[in-house]
Amino acid sequence: MQERTAAAGVGDVELDELDRAVVHALQIRPRAPWKLVGEVLGVNPVTAARRWHRLTEAGLAWVTAYPRLTNSRIVVTAVVEVDTEPGVADDVARALAASPEVSNIKLTAGGRDLVASVQTRTLDELAGLTTHLFQRTPGIRATRTHVSTGLPTEGSRWRLRSLDAAQAARIEAALPEPAAVAAEAGWDSLDDRLLELLSTDGRMSLRDLAAATGTSLTTLRRRLQSLLASRLVLRCDLARPLSGWPLSAVYFASVPGQYVEETSRALAAVREVRSCSITAGPHNLVVDVWLRALHDVHAFEAHLSRQLPRLTVDDRSVVLRTVKHMGRLLDRDGRCTGVVPLSHPVGHGTTPSETWAQSPVQPLW
Repeated sequence: MQERTAAAGVGDVELDELDRAVVHALQIRPRAPWKLVGEVLGVNPVTAARRWHRLTEAGLAWVTAYPRLTNSRIVVTAVVEVDTEPGVADDVARALAASPEVSNIKLTAGGRDLVASVQTRTLDELAGLTTHLFQRTPGIRATRTHVSTGLPTEGSRWRLRSLDAAQAARIEAALPEPAAVAAEAGWDSLDDRLLELLSTDGRMSLRDLAAATGTSLTTLRRRLQSLLASRLVLRCDLARPLSGWPLSAVYFASVPGQYVEETSRALAAVREVRSCSITAGPHNLVVDVWLRALHDVHAFEAHLSRQLPRLTVDDRSVVLRTVKHMGRLLDRDGRCTGVVPLSHPVGHGTTPSETWAQSPVQPLW
């Protein structure tokens, strides 16, 4: 695992309005052509591209791909609470970060030492992952797995709000029409390879993708359109300290079963909520939020109690540091330093434990 050394921390970096506007445009349309971005922002396309290149080279922003988490036919997701032996939480987090099935890892304070998000193809593979990875990683004392049964909102929908309504509408209007997808379309080796490549660089050109996969440009274009229509999500992320929301917390909450859908929809509309997962277990909602200051941890909880009286927050943890974010390895400043390409490695002759041991960790520079 290699990390890029930076002269200044993220806290010392300032983004101007054009930087933030470029990021917002790519949050709406992650593969937007620079010509479109330039026209919407009123700048030369080359200028927009250079701004993005500067951000990505510094590890401050990136575009990544991952399986569409709402499509249970291709992915099963879960939140795993991890208790570790004293003093080894950071080592455990780094060990888990090497697994492509572990998409997110947070070091937390509260009733658990780590909170991890995992992705597998099936419930059976999830059981295998918890056995081969979590139970066999030195330093782990206990785990509690919450299987997700629904995901009302997740991080790809979060926006900076740097563009005005007219600019955002122009980017939205330029989104391509959804491609027709066969109802029972499944994954194959080309899909796996495209997911791996796009999770490393979501803006990789069609020609480079075709060359890397050994397919024709026509086949590649058609397959990518199909994947993005129903099976893959692209998203643009910005190092959290630069977002204006430098702190994060995870709430474990419960609501009577008949109100789960209604409550989760309400949570999805709250500005601070980055993701909300409906789960099977003692807590039927796990809510990941971004906050501006430490005192907001309880202020936000009080706000939820007033707005959603049926909701009970059973427990909460402050995120001390995010080690891995949708496959991206982050340093202590939230800067991207490398990537463990997301994939569906199981099903091609390997077991979860084997893919964990073999998983590649790639520096970005």
